[in-house]
Amino acid sequence: MSATIAIVEDERAIAENYRDALRRSGYRVDLYSSRPEALGAFRQRLPDLAVIDVGLGPEVEGGFELCRELRAMAPSLPILFLTARDSELDIISGLRLGADDYLTKDISLPHMQARINALLRRVSVLRDQSDAAEMLTQGKLELDISRLHCHWGGERVDLTVTEFWIVHALAKRPGHVKSRSQLMEAARVVLDDNTITSHVKRIRRKFQALDGNFDAIGTAYGMGYRWQV
Repeated sequence: MSATIAIVEDERAIAENYRDALRRSGYRVDLYSSRPEALGAFRQRLPDLAVIDVGLGPEVEGGFELCRELRAMAPSLPILFLTARDSELDIISGLRLGADDYLTKDISLPHMQARINALLRRVSVLRDQSDAAEMLTQGKLELDISRLHCHWGGERVDLTVTEFWIVHALAKRPGHVKSRSQLMEAARVVLDDNTITSHVKRIRRKFQALDGNFDAIGTAYGMGYRWQV
């Protein structure tokens, strides 16, 4: 069964252009022009991936609010921002709210599709792991790979797909330094160094919200990050 992609974009011509390109690749695509319309639909049925613009009609930051609401509903659902807003502050804001990727509208359609394919492939690969590799445990950390669930000391940590892959890449080889490029490769996504740094900071905050003494993700300055045992 083909994946369903939700596009939340208030400019109809742009939305239809994206829709037509994705349909040619075999995806089912639903279009929404406003945050309330999309949110109402998501409460009835979640898509497999959401593509969201930041500015939605009169809501200048409606996409950010929708991302926050959707992330609360579905912690592991892939979310991608596709917007004309390319300031560093907007990009960081989007990632802090839980988006897995942030693209600007000057990107080519083939590049956009490649990023969407990569996000969906990560979910598929995680869910198709063999039975022997379903669980990864390191101290207080437990990763249920088949369900995309993460627990720390028995408490659930809500990670996005990108965050889950990063934690998995670090924890499966504790003590080994993973460079930012290696973490990008593990997450199967193309991001710059600053974006990887933002993801790691967000991951740390999520664990620290449960455990103020959390220090399992160490920084190897100038090199990358390691899972500390």
